[in-house]
Amino acid sequence: MKRREFMAGLGGAVAWPLTARAQRTATPVIGYLDMTSLDAAGALVTAFHQGLAEVGYIVGRNVAIEYRWAEGHYDRLQALAVDLASRQVAVIAAVGGLTSLLAAKAASTTIPIVFGLGVDPVDAGVVPSLNRPGGNLTGFASLLSAVVAKRLELLREAVPTANAIAVLTNPTNRGHEPQLIELEAAARVLGVRLVTVNASNQDDFEPTFAIIQQQQAGALLVLGDPLFRIRNKQLIALATRYAVPAMYLFPGDTAAGGLMSYGPDVNDLYRQIGIYAGRILKGEKPADMPVQQVTKLHLSLNLRVAKMLGLTVPLPLLALADEVIE
Repeated sequence: MKRREFMAGLGGAVAWPLTARAQRTATPVIGYLDMTSLDAAGALVTAFHQGLAEVGYIVGRNVAIEYRWAEGHYDRLQALAVDLASRQVAVIAAVGGLTSLLAAKAASTTIPIVFGLGVDPVDAGVVPSLNRPGGNLTGFASLLSAVVAKRLELLREAVPTANAIAVLTNPTNRGHEPQLIELEAAARVLGVRLVTVNASNQDDFEPTFAIIQQQQAGALLVLGDPLFRIRNKQLIALATRYAVPAMYLFPGDTAAGGLMSYGPDVNDLYRQIGIYAGRILKGEKPADMPVQQVTKLHLSLNLRVAKMLGLTVPLPLLALADEVIE
């Protein structure tokens, strides 16, 4: 879909004139708070729209959306969340990471909030219980720490000669520490050495790949992070230049030139967030809507990239793939 067509599909909700708002007083407005950017999350917004449509809400017809994008800047989120709360939106979809949710949670204790997280919301202190979250919060948790060991296993299967594997983390991301603990345990079982490399801004990427080369890491596992999503093209370009086989979290990264990806089916996750937001618009209370754990996973392989790297993807791995790019 072309960008112009996509923006038109947003229903003009980003910047309605005041007169138009007055004419649509009966139209509920959803606040959409995202740590990333429109370019990085376009397909996910479409999935969110689809979820809304499944419960009877069509953007631009009987529901409007106010979008707020932090563009990877954590320090912008709180002001964006406060702005949405001041507009008295009917519900806030807080996506793109734990920081988005915490900003929305701090901005309002009354506006319903639907979240999508990669960490356990109970352990993070977001809700007291998954079954009865209480308050104004509910949503979905993909529990990335529960699948990160499998990500390492699949990457090693694709690159069996990699005796050392680098792991790209963002030290400002609270969800990465539990994943690193799981990875250390998995690495001992697989008999590989982990090389942890950090990047908290895009200027760190180039030095990071120099370290990967110096440490003779034969592959790279990229943990999920808003910065890495926004700058995925830069990461993929560096992995290509340094000839590093890399695993990402999202299928879009594989389609953009990454070797492989494995993680939650994020399109389905955002569709479900849209469904929950629509159900709240219909009158359900978030306190009574259980936080659901995401179990649907997606493995994507890019055989063109494998060939460029001189890799032969094992047939059992190919058989597991949900998507193969040839």
